[in-house]
Amino acid sequence: MGDGRQLSVHFLDNLQARAKAAGAHLLASCLIAGGIAALVFLLWYPGDYSTLAGGMELFLLVMTVDVVLGPLLTFAVFNRKKGMAHLRRDISIIVLLQMSALAYGVHTVFIARPVALVFEFDRFRVISSADVLESELPQALPEFRRLSLNGPETVALRRPEDGDEKSNALASAIFDGVDTGQRPKFWIPYSATARAMAVAKARPLEDLVQKYPEAAHDISVLTKQKKADGASLSFLPVLAKNDAVAVLREDGSLVTFLPYDGFF
Repeated sequence: MGDGRQLSVHFLDNLQARAKAAGAHLLASCLIAGGIAALVFLLWYPGDYSTLAGGMELFLLVMTVDVVLGPLLTFAVFNRKKGMAHLRRDISIIVLLQMSALAYGVHTVFIARPVALVFEFDRFRVISSADVLESELPQALPEFRRLSLNGPETVALRRPEDGDEKSNALASAIFDGVDTGQRPKFWIPYSATARAMAVAKARPLEDLVQKYPEAAHDISVLTKQKKADGASLSFLPVLAKNDAVAVLREDGSLVTFLPYDGFF
């Protein structure tokens, strides 16, 4: 009976020590995750882009694996019988593995960040860092030669010039799957001319409500928040990770995004 009670006490003490170590690891992991969340959602995927560009899904996947796996491994290997030197080695290996996985995950989130919202004549497209044909950055206008680190820049496109450039653009799209929207040398400022073209191609919000009756509530909330007349707003479809339409003012400036498929 005494031996059984002693084993039970030892088991509970060991379990408590494991839980304490795993809890400390979990707290540290959560603090790191919080810092990364600020970086991701305040800089790389600001505002609506956290859902529009898939940033939320990527972040949750990376953080779930990182925050859960590390503490679980610590709980599994922690045992006072091993001695401090052995424990330090085990925990160091776990932390190294966790940091390596975290670095890879954060890098994945970083290269998937949106760097440009491109007006493509009759629609918008969210372009990620990974989408960009970076070899053409030196040929871009000076203001577009560096990819943004704090949310996408709104840009327009120029049409390829007749001749070789037009043929090259067509071949690139067909054979390489790289559209002009992904090629920085075709980016131009989203100027008054481009905004006027966007408004000319845009459709009234009434069309969105006819297709998606539930959009009426979102539009009502939007017009109250922005103190805007719904009749003065219009929309264009957006190519992105998730369905969206871009809501525009009369001058073509962007108001916000709404989560509906605008290709109808």
